[in-house]
Amino acid sequence: MTEIITGLNLSPLEVLTLLSALALVVARWLPAAARPGVTIAAGVVFLLSAIWLCVAGIRWQLLPVVAGAVVAAPFAFSPLVRSRARRVRPWLALPGSVACACLITTGPAAAWAFPVPVFPAPTGGFAVGTRVLQWTDPDRPETFTADPRDRRTVVAQLWYPARNGPADAPRAQYLGRTEDEARTVSEALARGVGLPGFLFDGVPRARTHAIPDAPVAGAGGRFPVVLFSPGSSGARTQNTAWAEELASHGYVVAALDHPYDSAAVVLADGRTITSATVSTGDRDEDDKLADDWTAIRAADLGFVLTRLEGLDRGDGADPLTGRLDTGKVAVTGHSMGGAAALQAARRDHRFDAVIDLDGYPRGPLSPSLGQPTLALTQAITPASDPRYLPRLTEVLMHGTATNYRLTIPGAAHLTFTDGPLYLPPVPSIVGSLGRTESPRVVAAATLAFLDSFLRNGSSDLAGALSTYGELSVSHSGNGR
Repeated sequence: MTEIITGLNLSPLEVLTLLSALALVVARWLPAAARPGVTIAAGVVFLLSAIWLCVAGIRWQLLPVVAGAVVAAPFAFSPLVRSRARRVRPWLALPGSVACACLITTGPAAAWAFPVPVFPAPTGGFAVGTRVLQWTDPDRPETFTADPRDRRTVVAQLWYPARNGPADAPRAQYLGRTEDEARTVSEALARGVGLPGFLFDGVPRARTHAIPDAPVAGAGGRFPVVLFSPGSSGARTQNTAWAEELASHGYVVAALDHPYDSAAVVLADGRTITSATVSTGDRDEDDKLADDWTAIRAADLGFVLTRLEGLDRGDGADPLTGRLDTGKVAVTGHSMGGAAALQAARRDHRFDAVIDLDGYPRGPLSPSLGQPTLALTQAITPASDPRYLPRLTEVLMHGTATNYRLTIPGAAHLTFTDGPLYLPPVPSIVGSLGRTESPRVVAAATLAFLDSFLRNGSSDLAGALSTYGELSVSHSGNGR
């Protein structure tokens, strides 16, 4: 009874609670012969379903439904227990009934605006497994702390092609390994944007399509690797729909949490590290800080690739040993993570391709990028940072490979994340593509690019990309 009904954004139990609450409001207006049966049935169903919801954990979106039903119930039951009681005149009762109905209907409206995310089913030929790894770099001190003995620790979540399992196999929790971890991350993400955590109480309830620690697919040979860095104060799981789609098509995706930069990172020992990256309000100082944070993220990406290479060689017993094609690696990221991906590619030629999801290039622009790069952007508007497009264009035009910038109509900055699945569908926040189309377009465009450069896919990459938006191509150093 906890499965969310797609389109309604409510579970069957929540729908039952809603309908019984509305029936209590309507019962007062039914003919005398029908009124007792409907009132008693609606009251019993509402009471049982409300109790069940409270035991399971009621969402705040259902509180107006409960309140409306509680207010309406005395007026619905009063004529049944006081046979001689005079009914309130219609012109007096109607405003109360309308008010209760309006209160009840705010429940599904709130559930529509802040739903439990329902993840699109991956379209590739593989099932998807996921697992979380944690590594500490003995050669890098943690610059966010004063302890000289503290070393940089990075958490990575892998999504990988898996064997088909039973249909009822438990699916992975969204945002964390457990619901407690997911709630910690959800509340940290809400604080990061200045919103109360309860608004997103449905997000930690979500389940994805990946199966935790599922056996690696027996077929498919060695899988190309895609590293991902989230946005500033984001989380490794913020692009789960995208990662699952790539994994279902035969890629291993490793998404990073950057401690003291990501919203909240829960370490293996139970410690939670929240974001320590705070803007000063001074543009020049903030640019310098962002450059420094980007450099740390770029180093994290290179370190994780080194660890994945060791994992593939069999430095420790691991199911993915011998299955990672670490000679075919893409580095990707969203927002500041996109900037980190660009920097990582400049510093580390083990990366064969780059994808920047609407990220402003940070740090030095030399040496020129030597890897093919795809930049996915929203449309540039008067509200956009005027420095963004010129700087991105400079990066792409001076690269020594063929680079692509794809502007997706109707996209906003958060279109390139899981945001459209659970944020209010306000175009300025998540774009106007919708909850289904947003993840599909972003995944399809990136898959076309990855297949072309990591798998010798379509020879007409420009034609494939142009179906998703406005494309500009920079050919091998300065040419357009």
